[in-house]
Amino acid sequence: MGLLLAAVPSWAHHAFAAEFDQNKPVKVRGAVVKWELTNPHSWIHIDVKGADGKMVTWMIEGASPNNLYRLGLTKESLPPGSEIVVEGYQAKDGSTRAVGRNITFADGKKFFLGLSEAESGPAK
Repeated sequence: MGLLLAAVPSWAHHAFAAEFDQNKPVKVRGAVVKWELTNPHSWIHIDVKGADGKMVTWMIEGASPNNLYRLGLTKESLPPGSEIVVEGYQAKDGSTRAVGRNITFADGKKFFLGLSEAESGPAK
């Protein structure tokens, strides 16, 4: 797991600061286990190899399905086994849960997952 420095996105209906730590940016690489397109937020479950070599499942919170659809992400975009990199901010409780800022696919294509950024389209 690597660290990432980035600006904190604004969050619409709940306070980012209440759940996530802007001082704990994370970058996790792994394989998609499950993708839940539910309201009010989507969830990506990915298996990530920890520093000790053991696999751990991370839960990554993303924008609503409607925002993700506008970006071009559909339920078919993340089939199980897809290798991805997610950058975001870890939960304050230190668990393997984070809010996603962006996602990078194996082909290098990058999309925003954050609520405020979901309106702006794919990352450059």
